[in-house]
Amino acid sequence: MAGPTARVTAFAPAKLNLTLHVTGRRADGYHLLDSLVTFADVGDVLTAAPAAALSLAVTGPMAAGCPGGEDNLVWRAARALDPAAGARLTLDKQLPAAAGLGGGSSDAAAALRALARLWGRPCPAPPDALHLGADVPVCLAARTVRMGGIGEVLAPARALPPAWVVLVNPGVGVPTAAVFAALARRDNPPMPRELPRLADAAALAAFLRAMRNDLEAPAASLAPAIDAARAALVARPGCLLARMSGSGATVFGLFTDPVAASAAAAALARPGWWVRDAALLADPGPSVAPR
Repeated sequence: MAGPTARVTAFAPAKLNLTLHVTGRRADGYHLLDSLVTFADVGDVLTAAPAAALSLAVTGPMAAGCPGGEDNLVWRAARALDPAAGARLTLDKQLPAAAGLGGGSSDAAAALRALARLWGRPCPAPPDALHLGADVPVCLAARTVRMGGIGEVLAPARALPPAWVVLVNPGVGVPTAAVFAALARRDNPPMPRELPRLADAAALAAFLRAMRNDLEAPAASLAPAIDAARAALVARPGCLLARMSGSGATVFGLFTDPVAASAAAAALARPGWWVRDAALLADPGPSVAPR
């Protein structure tokens, strides 16, 4: 086991559900999923520094939508790793909250990585983080995977080809519980048993067109701005496909090159919308880095 170290920084990348098939519902009410998940190179940054007591400060442009202290999933992750150890945590919040990008879950996973390094303790295996939230295991893995069960079943997936995305959040909130409640059907078909090898971004887009996000229609019925954001993305030159991520309301557009993605992001900027262009992260996923 490694010993304690100095201040540690961990990246909390945006999670993208490229597909999200709802395939069933357990007796306890949790839904079963089959999802191809990957990550983008835009996200939050969690810094952990030695301290006698645990504290958390939230900064950045999206800090206003993020709770601090014990109400934050970062705090819960820290206390799950060690109920008594201290650290001074700073979360630079760049991702909008409750946006379908796994922001809170990715922050919690970053906290586990950073604090394991800071405190000289082993980082939990992804399935062991399920108690913190359904998306925390996949965010702790931080690589392209096929996610099943309620989020705890992570199967290796082939690395994706280089591709770029434009993320658009239209500034509306859609509670996850309400989106699932609006589902017309909960026993939808899964993805194929074997996922294809994808040579380039165009092949990725072709595959995704044959797949689904089963939560997109119910989310858009609750927040029509999702469809407006998706239509705006589809209209941009070079956009191969546009789809909602997770339970919304963020929509991603898939592009073959960074120049087209950057131009689309600039053209889509408007009051009330959060817009970013990003590259899909190459595997393996992000790690911690001491400062």
